Amino acid sequence: MSSPQLHIGRRSMIGNVYALTMVCEQRHRYFDDARCAEIPMRILRAMDAEGVTSSLAWVVMPDHIHWLAQLRGHTLGYCVQRFKARTSFLLNRCQGRSGRVWQPGYYDHAIRTEESLREQAMYILANPVRAKLAECLGEYPHAWCRWPVG
Repeated sequence: MSSPQLHIGRRSMIGNVYALTMVCEQRHRYFDDARCAEIPMRILRAMDAEGVTSSLAWVVMPDHIHWLAQLRGHTLGYCVQRFKARTSFLLNRCQGRSGRVWQPGYYDHAIRTEESLREQAMYILANPVRAKLAECLGEYPHAWCRWPVG
């Protein structure tokens, strides 16, 4: 995971696309439960509808999330903080628990070319196949991409 020290002096830019990875605290597998996996997907859709982001692809793995998104109105840090806060609240409420859901920090990669965009989208969509949670692209229920998979 990215250390906050790595973000010193870096700026996120509205309109840029970023590949993000956020990992659950102690790699807990919250999203093995389909009800729990629906929560981050709902939050990502809501953030898009609110004009905060424009998601291009995502996958909710059992213990982490990959998200490819364009910033629309706020910094990267704000978007991640908002996502983590909302999902933490709802996951804790759903499971009748309290406490941290996410590891501190996140990994981000600024997308600079169309080729990099395609590579990151394919990496995200193929993650369940590599983890043997699906046999082919498009089969995993907790993955989404703006473009047709095939």
